[in-house]
Amino acid sequence: MVLQQLGIAAKQAAFELSQSTSKQKDFALNTIADLLILNSDQILIANQKDVQLAKESGLSDAIIDRLLLTEERLKTIAKDVLNVMGLKDPIGEMIDGYTLKSGLRLQRKRVPIGVIGVIYEARPNVTIDIVSLCLKTGNAVILRGGKETINTNTVLIKIIQDALGRTDLPANAVQTITNPDRKFITQLLKLDRYVDMIIPRGGAALHQLCREQSTIPVITGGIGVCHIYIDETADFIKALPIIVNAKTQRPSTCNTLETLLVHRNIAKQFLPMLSQIMAENDVKLHANEEARAILDINGALVELVTDIELRQEWLSKDLNVIIVDTLTDAVEHIREYGSGHSESILTRNLINAEKFVNLVDAAAVYVNASTRFTDGAQFGLGAEVAVSTQKLHARGPMGLDALTTYKWIGYGDDLIRE
Repeated sequence: MVLQQLGIAAKQAAFELSQSTSKQKDFALNTIADLLILNSDQILIANQKDVQLAKESGLSDAIIDRLLLTEERLKTIAKDVLNVMGLKDPIGEMIDGYTLKSGLRLQRKRVPIGVIGVIYEARPNVTIDIVSLCLKTGNAVILRGGKETINTNTVLIKIIQDALGRTDLPANAVQTITNPDRKFITQLLKLDRYVDMIIPRGGAALHQLCREQSTIPVITGGIGVCHIYIDETADFIKALPIIVNAKTQRPSTCNTLETLLVHRNIAKQFLPMLSQIMAENDVKLHANEEARAILDINGALVELVTDIELRQEWLSKDLNVIIVDTLTDAVEHIREYGSGHSESILTRNLINAEKFVNLVDAAAVYVNASTRFTDGAQFGLGAEVAVSTQKLHARGPMGLDALTTYKWIGYGDDLIRE
């Protein structure tokens, strides 16, 4: 009954939001950004409580890193809100239009989806990203954060509600499920009378739960078993910093490199260099038998890789290394073990680059670039509600357009169908 009341309130808020102006929405976003900075001390104190509890509970370093807020990270979050505010409002945009032989003039107009339900774990920044994108697109949102972020999210939601209270937007545009009992997730997934789309952001188990139990359309993604293939023409000096960046800049993210595929013709020359630089960056290597024999010569700690490890996200300073014979073999490996998130090739051969781009099936495919770019802010979307690895409705970082749908509008001059 409690969730039903949230749903009713969210549905009404979505109706009111659909009539709001860009100016009203931008004022609310600007207010949120201001209040985040003004209340930074309060936010960071709450976050430290969550981090301490996470450590006492034995949560992994990867989860703790996702959970942690610093003054610098909070400033970045506030800046991302302002970036969203500065983007063009897609609502009301006429996508296309034409006139039929009957004289009926048709147009497709971009409109909000309605009510978005988001289930996520250990990422307080997601709270702000989702709220800013939903408000900009006129969608109401029901949030269900993980228990590990409960103190941080309580403060963040209070700040958001305070900001909405200072604007003309409905207070129920942003609501949250505060009870950590997982039964409320299942109940939210059945709230199809009020909620129009579910977005899970968490581990594979959460995504599977949503796919199996939701009566609401679900956008899944965010599981990143990402690869880089370095071919026989690559420039080693330029390739190594890209690999280091993709693996070590922030290992706990879904766009982090998990498996490096190395062409056989360069393995004996390149892998000792890789081993040394990975050792310098405290990265542990997991390799097939052939690669291990070369990597063991110089630097990093190396273990034999297992099939399970090739299919999982490390989310830590661990890297798989596999030697392959051809670009085709690299593509086949990605087809078998990839999650459809982000893949990259390092090459100086334009034909190889084009072949890789055409053959690899992923939300984002790169040439001579780090996989770490798969991010809403990096893509110029302001922020993201998720990185979708699906192919229907949305794919890749989901920004403003991904939170819209459209309606057909037909204009006639007293027309009837014959």
